[in-house]
Amino acid sequence: MLNRMRLLAPFTLVLLLAGCFTLPTAGLYAFRLAVTSLDIEEVKVGPLSLDARLDTSDLTSLILSSLGTGSLPVQATMAMGLGLPVGLPAVEMSGFKWSLDIPGVNEELKGDYQQNVTLTSEKDANLRLPISFDIAAEQNRQQLQSVVGLVADLAREGQLPAGSQLSITPGDLKGLGMTLPSGLLTPTIRLNVDESGGLVPQAQ
Repeated sequence: MLNRMRLLAPFTLVLLLAGCFTLPTAGLYAFRLAVTSLDIEEVKVGPLSLDARLDTSDLTSLILSSLGTGSLPVQATMAMGLGLPVGLPAVEMSGFKWSLDIPGVNEELKGDYQQNVTLTSEKDANLRLPISFDIAAEQNRQQLQSVVGLVADLAREGQLPAGSQLSITPGDLKGLGMTLPSGLLTPTIRLNVDESGGLVPQAQ
């Protein structure tokens, strides 16, 4: 009986994780992994730290006066919540790869989260991912002013602009005494940010 249960465990986990095909389209689930929140925190332009309480009306002139160095990095923290639907057993994910496309930013933003993440249906895993790009990389004044406006919005609103796209490729999953290798049943998850700041799964 024990051996039979060990043999059934992999199939049980597969069925649990593969149940996404029966979920309603309103859910943010991709292979039972849910991105529950996505916010922007700790926006920093060069040495200047911004937040929602700071008046950013003079940010353009401040940044333009700082471009003589040829490089002016923007740094921020992307706060992301990950979880599982109610009723699923806890799963250990061995990190994940991510990429972020923000309209108006020419640089490719991506990273590799290398820490293990415990996913449960009771409490979301709240992660912090660093993002950065260089304002001085923009080629003309119009592009530069557009990106400056974007940075001000990020600091003021604390969320990604509409049209942003987030991709997540989960690492190996461990649960019920077995391991599912990355890519077997957990392909890349792709989400769009809509006009209200909500997350919408991309059509596969």
